[in-house]
Amino acid sequence: MFINCSETKTDQLYRLLIGSVVPRPIAWVSSVNDDGINNLAPFSFFNIFSVKPPMLGFAPGYKRPAAGSSLPVAKDTLVNVRACGEFVVNVVSQSLVEQMNQSSGEFENDISEFAVTGLTPQASTMIKPPRVAEALISMECKVFHIHELGGSALVLGEILCLHYADGVIGTDGLVDLDVLQPIGRLGGISYSTVKDRFDIERPTH
Repeated sequence: MFINCSETKTDQLYRLLIGSVVPRPIAWVSSVNDDGINNLAPFSFFNIFSVKPPMLGFAPGYKRPAAGSSLPVAKDTLVNVRACGEFVVNVVSQSLVEQMNQSSGEFENDISEFAVTGLTPQASTMIKPPRVAEALISMECKVFHIHELGGSALVLGEILCLHYADGVIGTDGLVDLDVLQPIGRLGGISYSTVKDRFDIERPTH
């Protein structure tokens, strides 16, 4: 089967792409709006892109236009990140899947997903938005650049500092995946865990 992206409907292309690029890590982004209300939402269009400087990116899509309008509506996270210039990326462990899924709902901007999910907003060290106290890894970020893509926006953030819960970093100095138990997004409504793993040495020449 051959798919010409320019000739494919957006909804169909979306389903194909999210089923082809798998598993995808999830950026559970906490932000704060101008009224001081904390927001929390997951995004699976996410990855790290640089170590020096430490840089990550996530891409929130726009909501469908309201009835009678042709203008896309920015999600609360994007609105907050634009205004504040700061955000936290929290890692989703398997024990937090239900709360992550709850926070993906469409809520009015005066409702905090922290309250809806029962999660604890914990003060960040270097920025205004809080981190998720229950998350085993959190990354405080400042906005480096926001690039408009049409149906979404690519938010690039410089990682200012990292928070790790006790036991997440093993004696070898690496993240212990058996402790972290991260989940990934697959196609549709499916998710994956990181259980079956294997090591392979890179070739030397």
